[in-house]
Amino acid sequence: MAGVALLLLHATVYFTVMAALLKARRRYGIGLFVCALGVMHFLETYLAAVFFIELPFGLLSPGSTVLFSGKLMMFLLLYIREDAEVVRQPIYGLFIGNLLLVVLALILRMHTSVAHLAGGAPDLGFIDQIGVLMVWGTLLLFVDCIALILLYENLSRLFARNVVAVAFVSASLVLTFDQLAFFPVLRWTSGVPFSALVGGLVAKLGAAAFYSLLIGVYLRFVEQGEDRRSRRGVWDVFQALTYRNRYEDLLKRSLIDEVTGVRNRGAFEQTCREWLDRPAPDGRPVTVAMADIDHFKAINDALGHVAGDAVLRSVGGALERFVRNGDLVFRYGGEEFVLLVRDLDHAGAVTLAERLRASVSEEVRAADGAPVTVSVGVATSTSGDLRGLLHTADQRLYEAKRLGRNRVVGEAQSA
Repeated sequence: MAGVALLLLHATVYFTVMAALLKARRRYGIGLFVCALGVMHFLETYLAAVFFIELPFGLLSPGSTVLFSGKLMMFLLLYIREDAEVVRQPIYGLFIGNLLLVVLALILRMHTSVAHLAGGAPDLGFIDQIGVLMVWGTLLLFVDCIALILLYENLSRLFARNVVAVAFVSASLVLTFDQLAFFPVLRWTSGVPFSALVGGLVAKLGAAAFYSLLIGVYLRFVEQGEDRRSRRGVWDVFQALTYRNRYEDLLKRSLIDEVTGVRNRGAFEQTCREWLDRPAPDGRPVTVAMADIDHFKAINDALGHVAGDAVLRSVGGALERFVRNGDLVFRYGGEEFVLLVRDLDHAGAVTLAERLRASVSEEVRAADGAPVTVSVGVATSTSGDLRGLLHTADQRLYEAKRLGRNRVVGEAQSA
């Protein structure tokens, strides 16, 4: 039991320090985390080659059980909190560094006048042994990370995105493969007995469970929430996932209005196209409401465009706060906003629009303290013709302005 306790202590210290460095990336950059991984890599390989402890289920090395398993799980945590581009950087760096170690060791062999000091002669054979294990281990790490990310993505659906369960199952499968692939080379270079195969496998499964729990604690109490990924192919998964994330982020930002933070006109046009692609109307009521800020030009002229932008942001924020979950707010252009509402009959939609109008009037003020109001036109139908509804809502908006502004005018259409 003392040996198991020391392994758990070893793993806890390792995870705590590495997690602290990961958390500090927002302030100091990812370099601290990456450098620590690189420094530990040599110790990890050295221990995996020569340092073993004996437990009832067999021999195991803290280098493989604690450090390698922990490093793999830290890469998973890094992927969850960042993206694939960040994950691949330290892996590529480790692999290139290990190849450089082997090349430099070969060059060292060319020296013919090596001094034999009292402290002992240099053991280049040991460096060769460690170099082989480091290169092979890093190559496996690359494969392991790809497999771990793919398994994590696909199993997330099966386990309802339970991070601890998904991380444990994914890591258990990958570490089992890693143990079976690393042991033959380890036996060839170091002559370790077969009992280390079984003992190391059991220990790695235990490490997968322990590190998964620690990841769950980290995501729950240190960095809440987890990232969002979907299935990808194996071919250069890091690059594929990276560019997918960049594309989705760019697409998302391209559909957001920079001034107000709500969806822009392009997002509304995309929504219209998606509705046109539907097989047929589903008979559920849909409402398009168009809201226009009253006397907005006067605000701009009197207070300036910076004050006008502040009013736009405040109105957009008020509309987003007071719509229902699932309702969409778009800035259609200038001082006009469009709202898309589902599953409310016309009377309910008009009531919602009236509530939004009153909320803007109560909450939003211009820079000089004057209240800001909106006029709203509402159109409801079951046909799903968003462009037709927008045209009708626009007509009702102008009717609201004609009647004195700061009011709601609505019209229901037949299907």
